[in-house]
Amino acid sequence: MTTQTIESIETIETIETIESTEPAGHAFDIAQMRVAAQAASSTLRALGNEDRLLLLCQLSQGEKSVSELEELLDLHQPSLSQQLGVLRTEGLVDTRRDGKRIHYSIADPKVLHLLQLLYDLYCPKS
Repeated sequence: MTTQTIESIETIETIETIESTEPAGHAFDIAQMRVAAQAASSTLRALGNEDRLLLLCQLSQGEKSVSELEELLDLHQPSLSQQLGVLRTEGLVDTRRDGKRIHYSIADPKVLHLLQLLYDLYCPKS
């Protein structure tokens, strides 16, 4: 056997030993939790900027064009484009092109739930 094969076998045996000494599903649950925590952190970082949060709040009401968002929030280029770019990169918004106009909408239903919770907690009731 080659050294690489022996190391691979030892690695597999080590993993099997660790898995057999941990409660059932524990290692898998931690891995899942880590992935979920990374996704949640990424979303919360994006929401941590006031302009991006305001953009998402407007988009929670339905699809909007860039010019509509600019008018509603009094955000001007290039700041608006920069913030929309971050939201696109994080996968929080989808885009649709209609001629020269670009329309934005919320990409993930989980973000809508989070925005609703923030609204319930922080926005004044009329």
